[in-house]
Parts: sequence; structure tokens; C-alpha cells
Amino acid sequence: MSKAFTTEQDPSDPEDDEPEQLPAGVKNYMTPTGFATLQDELNRLYRDERPKVVEIVSWAAGNGDRSENGDYLYGKKRLREIDRRLRYLTKRLESAEVVDPKKQQKLEKVFFGATVTYAREDGKEHTVTLVGPDEADVSKGKISWLSPVARALMKAQAGDTVEMKAGTAAETLEVLSVTYSC
Repeated sequence: MSKAFTTEQDPSDPEDDEPEQLPAGVKNYMTPTGFATLQDELNRLYRDERPKVVEIVSWAAGNGDRSENGDYLYGKKRLREIDRRLRYLTKRLESAEVVDPKKQQKLEKVFFGATVTYAREDGKEHTVTLVGPDEADVSKGKISWLSPVARALMKAQAGDTVEMKAGTAAETLEVLSVTYSC
């Protein structure tokens, strides 16, 4: 077969543009803040960054030999990255179910959007906010509501002790406080 009819995949480009799959029957919950953040990123990429890269690629394509044109090659690669991210964000936003934590019922219990302070067996205290998978950022104390810690804390209230199972290990956590402020 002629090489003209084959396409080479860039090994750094994943073939699957699908967002990470949520477990069956699980909704893609998101806080209003998380939804707005993803929407802002989508709009910035679509309205600002993508047109600039398209302009650079068009200019570079007009310069002749594309095989040795760095602006063209790197511009096309960046354009693929932007398009992949746009598809991802679009799919995530379409499937999102926005939940405002301030409007939750039974605010004394831990549910999506709660900020929980808990103590581990070693006495260390941690404060986490339960958010959607796309919003999770451990460095900011935001964990996915699907994580083992969040699953263990669900439906608990201040003063409760819960057991967190991670693989074969289990640990007892004590819920110290529950607030909703997202």
C-alpha cells in the first residue's frame, strides 16, 4: 500500500476523545462555580485562542514547504489539542447537572457541595469540599464526590464516625463539621 493512503498517529495524541466515563447510573454533578469555570474555558478557547492559532497556521501554510515549517507543524498540533479540549468541555457541559449546594436539603448532613472537616485516626484534621470530578483539585481541598473519602463521608453529620475503605485497608474518620458555602 502506498504511504499516501495511510495516516500516522502522533503517539502523544490519544485516539479516544471521550471524557472519562462516570460509573453507570451516576450523574455528572457540578457546582455552579465549576460549571461557570468550564464554560469560561470553553469560550476562551473558542473565541480567543483557536482563532489566533488558525491565523498562524494559515499564514505559515502560505509560506510554502509545510514539512519544514515549524509554525505550521506546531500550530497544527496546538490546533488539534485545542479542538480535543473543546470536544471534551462540550461533552462535559452537556452532561452536567448543576447542583447549588446552598439549596440542599438537610444541610446538617454531608452531600454534594458540602465542606467537611474530619479527623483521621492519627489525629490530623482535613477540610475538603465535595465537588464534581471536573472540579476536583486536592491542592485546594476540593475532592470528587466519587472519591473513597467522599463516599465514606456521604450522609454523615458532625459527630459521626465513618469507615473509609480504600482497597483492602480501612480507616475510621470522625466528622467534625459540615458546612455549605460553594
